Amino acid sequence: MDVKELKFLLKLLGVPDYRTSITKVEPTPKMKASERDRIGRQLIERGLVDCTEEIQKLAIAPPGKSLLQADPTTLPISEQELKVLKATAKGSISPGQTGVAADQRQAVIQSLAARGFIKIIDKKFKEVWLTERGKEFLRDELESNSTSTITLKMLTDYLRFLRKVYPSEKAALPQTSPASETAVPVPTKKPSDEDILQLIRALDQELATDNYLPIFHLRQKLQPPLSRPELDQALYRLEGDDKIELSSLVDTNPYSDEQINAGIHQDIGCPLFFITYF
Repeated sequence: MDVKELKFLLKLLGVPDYRTSITKVEPTPKMKASERDRIGRQLIERGLVDCTEEIQKLAIAPPGKSLLQADPTTLPISEQELKVLKATAKGSISPGQTGVAADQRQAVIQSLAARGFIKIIDKKFKEVWLTERGKEFLRDELESNSTSTITLKMLTDYLRFLRKVYPSEKAALPQTSPASETAVPVPTKKPSDEDILQLIRALDQELATDNYLPIFHLRQKLQPPLSRPELDQALYRLEGDDKIELSSLVDTNPYSDEQINAGIHQDIGCPLFFITYF
């Protein structure tokens, strides 16, 4: 693998859920956007990365021109699509020149392009993310003989990724053990955020989870006296105060469905599952 492609992937390991705006991916300092996008497209072709794109310039295609010459009452397109075709008939335009509302224009344009009525002249990346194939590649296949250097941040992000994929055996073993077997006491009243932080540290040491404590261990101790939303909010506050970091689960194999469901669910991506304290 080309070292710049590798650095592109390693940059994605440093963002939540391995997904971010393309503008935040900088494989090397001062890399031109055009080169960054070229690398991104190469990785997409290999299935290691995926993306969303935004159309920047479009023009009418021959089938679209033929469609405009037909009886308007028989056209197999919507009013908004017809508006786009008429606008592009005057020449290549930007999406903003189509006359379609901003929240609809990309979908309308893509629908016409998919049917061959218009052609896309230019488009740009919007978001990029690491695919499951990309995770498998980094986990199982990555090899390089390059003497090029990577930053300590990239190395740290890669090591964190590997720890999530291959959690220590001691972190996985307690999954069938009752919470009562651990020596860490169960709070009898609602704890403060500082109390929760101390409990996280105590559980990590007791269970030897190498500062990657699965959230289900904490829930076993704190629900009750806390409700699930109360504990979630407390963890978010601790993260906001830079006292802990919440990270997602990548490999679900070592854990049961119940333990995975104990994570903090996200609208996009895997649940937040591990707690690291500072």
